[in-house]
Amino acid sequence: MDVKLFSQALIKFISGLIIICLLLFIPAGTLNYPNGWLFIALLFLPMLVVGTVIFFKSPDLLKRRLNAKEEESEQKMVIVISGIIFLSAFIVAGLNFRFGWFKLPETVVILASTIFLISYGMYGEVLRENQYLSRTVEVSENQKVVDSGLYGIVRHPMYTSTIFLFLSMPLVLDSIFSFIIMLAYPAIILLRIGNEEKVLENELKGYKDYKQKVKYKLIPFIL
Repeated sequence: MDVKLFSQALIKFISGLIIICLLLFIPAGTLNYPNGWLFIALLFLPMLVVGTVIFFKSPDLLKRRLNAKEEESEQKMVIVISGIIFLSAFIVAGLNFRFGWFKLPETVVILASTIFLISYGMYGEVLRENQYLSRTVEVSENQKVVDSGLYGIVRHPMYTSTIFLFLSMPLVLDSIFSFIIMLAYPAIILLRIGNEEKVLENELKGYKDYKQKVKYKLIPFIL
């Protein structure tokens, strides 16, 4: 077992859990925030399962996923803006609960939770299909174009899954105001994709042909 990799993954997992708890429960002013705990369960339990599977089956992929140091200057700005969006969405969700600004119907929360889990399943499938998947925009040594499975339908299925994940997230947290904030995320993703595809076209053999084969970036027949 790679002890160093295990330690890095565990630290990332625990620190992420702590940060999300602080961002939700401090603004909420209480730990008695049921939707907050629901979201944490929906996010971190599947994350633990997926992370464990990747650790044992594809440690190189896990290393790439843990690497968050972005080299592309355009992507650094995207990451900063995304961070602001997420911080704002979590804090506003907590404040919404604390002051009772607006409560969504329970059916919306249930539907959003279902979409969140389905999207996480899609995310896990993308990780299974693409062993070169990194958190940063880069081309790995010996990387090949993946054009089967979900990649045969859209060119960026991981981003498709994250859009549904992050748009359902505020609804799980029972915050329409956080949902409005998170609507900026798809625009940020399109900006990221624009730069990413330039890098892939220049550095990944066969990517230009792949773009001709798979026309849609995120959603079939739409985008």
